[in-house]
Amino acid sequence: MFDKERDNEFTEKLVKLNRVAKVVKGGRRFSFSALVVVGDQNGRVGYGFGKANDVAEAIRKSIEKAKKNMITVPMKRNTIPHAYMGRFKSAKVLIKPAAPGTGIIAGGPVRAVMEVCGINDILSKSLGSKNALNITKAVFNGLECMQDAKKTASDRGKAIPEMWG
Repeated sequence: MFDKERDNEFTEKLVKLNRVAKVVKGGRRFSFSALVVVGDQNGRVGYGFGKANDVAEAIRKSIEKAKKNMITVPMKRNTIPHAYMGRFKSAKVLIKPAAPGTGIIAGGPVRAVMEVCGINDILSKSLGSKNALNITKAVFNGLECMQDAKKTASDRGKAIPEMWG
């Protein structure tokens, strides 16, 4: 399904591992859910959520799903081109570009996404929900809405200096 060479180029990071219980007649039946982000540290990143009866299988499923829904993030040096507020349900994540050498100033799921994406300088603030899955989806919403100056200029049929006036 996946090439071995392509498989090795991705960095995987476990964001959240959760043990969930289903109450049945004989007691509780436990299973696991895993949230993983996968990236090539060069602007491509994806997330996956997998559930299974054992930890290894849940992580494997989530990695497969993450590789299937990868997005390409426009990058300007080692940061993002502009600030954006990503939203998903009640989770909001403010992501702002930072000067070179600042580092990743983010917590939890946001940090994991930025590390595997290859973004080294960024400022962020998570607002609203503390749910790791919703925060991750809000970050991806923000990254998907990023606009690249070259692409925007070519779409409008203008040169980059013309757009910035």
